[in-house]
Amino acid sequence: MSNSILLKIENKVAYIILNRPDVFNSFNREMALSLQKILTDCSTDNAVRAIVITGNGKAFCAGQDLKEVTDPDLNPGFRKILEEHYNPIIQLIRTIEKPIIAVVNGVAAGAGANIALACDIVLASENASFIQAFSKIGLIPDSAGTFFLPRLIGFQKASALMMLGDKVSSTEAEQLGMVYKVIAPESFTEEVNKLAETLAEMPTKAIGLTKRLLNQSMINNLENQLALESDLQIEASSSNDYKEGVTAFVEKRKPTFNGN
Repeated sequence: MSNSILLKIENKVAYIILNRPDVFNSFNREMALSLQKILTDCSTDNAVRAIVITGNGKAFCAGQDLKEVTDPDLNPGFRKILEEHYNPIIQLIRTIEKPIIAVVNGVAAGAGANIALACDIVLASENASFIQAFSKIGLIPDSAGTFFLPRLIGFQKASALMMLGDKVSSTEAEQLGMVYKVIAPESFTEEVNKLAETLAEMPTKAIGLTKRLLNQSMINNLENQLALESDLQIEASSSNDYKEGVTAFVEKRKPTFNGN
């Protein structure tokens, strides 16, 4: 495994750590492809029932490593960067039917910010910040930023943040609806682990189907969404976790879900 990405699996949680702290965990080709492989492996690993993506050091991720795109010997070109690096990462995050938590420990800029916003739940340290940095260098937002950010915070605010490139503090991000919760640095690791482990003990099948419904809600009309809810509720009700949940409720005990 590449040392640009670290992986540890504990208590049914895969902790994926972006590990290029000297360049604020910015992506080069090798790191992007490594993240894709690890996400793919986690998607099929039955020992993994929740996934955390975070950064090593002071940053979550500063987006694209500009040294790669300005080096004539290394530059893969923007089409290749988007179609082979970032787009597959976003698609994996949204299609893996396990909860994926972005743990934003510091600055999240450019593609790094948008990868975080594509995750199911975003936790942020009080030290974290978010910036749509693209306009600062004459680029447009990518990595599905133009898809998710307006849906999270509204068209007007998203337009301004993307055009002006304003930095958003973690507190403001929480107020805007970009993140689920801001956590104080002294309790950050403990609270992150607690939430991730809670999700890993929940009915993974139902959570995955919920994620599928949320994805479709972005494009469905009401009639189609109601029909899909009906279909997926039937699927959920045939799961072992549903049987366990109902039995535990009747027996007045805590359920033990196995994730299927």
